[in-house]
Amino acid sequence: MSFLYRDSRTDRAVRLLPHGRPYVTVYICGPTVYAPAHVGHGRTYLEFDIVRRYLRETGVRARHVMNITDVEDKIDHRARELGMTPIALARREERRFFHDLDGLDVLRPTFAPRASEWVPRMVRIGRQLERRGHVERRGNTWWYSPPPGHARRNFAMAEELSRHAVPEPRGGDPHGGPDPRDFMIWKREEAPAPTWPSPWGRGVPGWHLECYAMAQHYLGIPVDFQGGGMDLVFPHHYAQNEIALTLEGTSFARGFMHTGFVRDGGVKMSKSTGNLVALGPAVRQHGAPALRWYLLGHPYAKPIDWSERALERSHEEYVEVRRVIRHSLAAGAGGSVSASGAARFAREVERSIGNDLGIDRAFDRIRRWSEHVGRSAQPHAAAGERGAVRDAYARVERLTGLHLLGPP
Repeated sequence: MSFLYRDSRTDRAVRLLPHGRPYVTVYICGPTVYAPAHVGHGRTYLEFDIVRRYLRETGVRARHVMNITDVEDKIDHRARELGMTPIALARREERRFFHDLDGLDVLRPTFAPRASEWVPRMVRIGRQLERRGHVERRGNTWWYSPPPGHARRNFAMAEELSRHAVPEPRGGDPHGGPDPRDFMIWKREEAPAPTWPSPWGRGVPGWHLECYAMAQHYLGIPVDFQGGGMDLVFPHHYAQNEIALTLEGTSFARGFMHTGFVRDGGVKMSKSTGNLVALGPAVRQHGAPALRWYLLGHPYAKPIDWSERALERSHEEYVEVRRVIRHSLAAGAGGSVSASGAARFAREVERSIGNDLGIDRAFDRIRRWSEHVGRSAQPHAAAGERGAVRDAYARVERLTGLHLLGPP
């Protein structure tokens, strides 16, 4: 069984399959490590954790890369505020980030390269773009401008997507870029900020070169699947796609998937504005299963309005679902829960996830199964079938990351 999803770039259904390799290649954009992650980040990594779990459970190997952005103005500014070096701050927040994901039971990536270790390769990619004639200097920055015709093969510049654009610094150019599709390749910087040598002087690379360099090395272009939050559609994934179109003649990925925001007070959570609910404290307060049940219980591309009250209700519902499922395996003379019914239940959960990441529909199926079992006159596994029912439940656990049998 293969994972079928709707590609953000083309709005067409795509199957995630290996292409000439014994594994699929997956690139999920990672954090900028200058402050703690929030529950919006947690939602994104949980959604793609389900993709990984589905692939693993259906026998498809995945080579998964997630970058760590440790070269960024925000890191420099925050480090100065705290009286730390940028590298010390970045390493502290990187450790905190992985600790928070471990607390959510998110599977670790195969590779998690740091941007600071890839700057020379980014410089080489910038030079390749420059030799193609698409890079020009504007003040203290060097900018890429797309050639005519690429727009038809890249992400549409629809208002809904460009609303989420992350503005880029103009680097001393008072006029800025005439085309919003332009993006930065290099910016000259001076100490005390971290800098690297380049043909354009000491400075720092543009953010969009980072993921391209790592994906090209570890996975090859095009990668089979790229994911991230909706705010990465433009300009980040657009820019990566531009680089691939220019240098490789192909898209960066065979398919893209983007998750909706978690909003607080109707506004997207953001580390830069401080409008957020920190992920680590939320995991410690509510527990990973309750957060999974809440954050994954909505269609993946739709926004969620954060609500402590709704989270508490989700926690109560999860606890009851878990109680009923565990109780159905209690020792006894046997009841009406059959191995065939439990196996069918597990297949339906798997089928929901494999159809456009329908984890919300999978959770609905778990909820309905729990209600069905709870209403049964004999809500226990049938005689001689407890082991097979347990196996079906364990399969659902592996697919969803929920603790239905073991300790929460």
